[in-house]
Amino acid sequence: MPHSSRRLFLLAAATLCCAIPLLAQQPVTEGDYTARAFKFHNGEQLPELRLHYRTLGQPARDAGGHVTNAVLLLHGTGGSGAQFLAPQFANELFGPGQPLDITHYFIISPDGIGHGKSSKPSDGMHAHFPQYDYDDMVFAQHLLLTEGLHVDHLRLIFGTSMGCMHSFVWGETYPTFMDALMPMACLPVQIAGRNRVWRKMLMDAIRNDPDWKDGEYKEQPTRALRSAEQLLVIAGSAPALMQKQLPTQAAADKYASDSVEPRLASLDANDLLYQVNASRNYDPSPKLETITAPVMWINSADDFINPPELAIAEPQSKRLKRGTFVLLPISEKTHGHGTHTWAIAWKEYLTKILTSQ
Repeated sequence: MPHSSRRLFLLAAATLCCAIPLLAQQPVTEGDYTARAFKFHNGEQLPELRLHYRTLGQPARDAGGHVTNAVLLLHGTGGSGAQFLAPQFANELFGPGQPLDITHYFIISPDGIGHGKSSKPSDGMHAHFPQYDYDDMVFAQHLLLTEGLHVDHLRLIFGTSMGCMHSFVWGETYPTFMDALMPMACLPVQIAGRNRVWRKMLMDAIRNDPDWKDGEYKEQPTRALRSAEQLLVIAGSAPALMQKQLPTQAAADKYASDSVEPRLASLDANDLLYQVNASRNYDPSPKLETITAPVMWINSADDFINPPELAIAEPQSKRLKRGTFVLLPISEKTHGHGTHTWAIAWKEYLTKILTSQ
């Protein structure tokens, strides 16, 4: 099953070696923006906060010098902006005539705080790294755009999983900054119920492992990371797809063994702990009515993390002033929570939100 930067929610991995041919003609540009004296919402500070980003295409500017074609892509927990270079995403969206044709759009894909090549605990601060949350991550993204890339308005914010949740935070915090929002695979409510339970179990597995040593380990706490990875495999699973791909007990047992061990080498316990804990105070539900941009919100029916039987999405979507909620039925095109990265399943809705503005 596909992964992005190995970790959470089984997103598809992507590197330049597997990028589509059009990227050879329009190469991915990578860079770093440094925010000086960055202050987190809890009062903690960093003298320098590094935000890594990738861009495709070129910015178009109006007579006043303002960028008019920027699109922000926001990744999921444990991933990075590189996930959007995966063929199942890029091949469907970035080519000539496709919804996010990079000859027309300026694509910006940052690594969130604590992720990818941006500042994170494993850089050296370990468990002394500031306890960031989603508000901090969105605030940093806003700084990257306005101060680093000189973009003061977005054509679209597209977010997957954690990025989906960031999209709702963006819509409430900076309501006039974007023309439209397309959140995928999340709910705009406090993380509770089973969703919180498995996250708490994952964090407890790390904190309760004696080898974690309060975050000052010299070697990774492998037992904790193995338990965490097993939880992640289940959280990102799609029942129908796994039943088809693993039709026998032997196949399922082999997958259970083979899918965890190879991924442990790319995990850092502190980074993972911080990434999952960043959702602790997320809850945009009290202010959904303040989102003024059009919203095309999409979940899939086989999403373990946001199952439709919770009946949360429909009533919450009605509170959006210009919102549309779509529940993708289970099909050969859906991949559980990771459906958000398989553009063939939903790109028609991306076209709809872009052309309706």
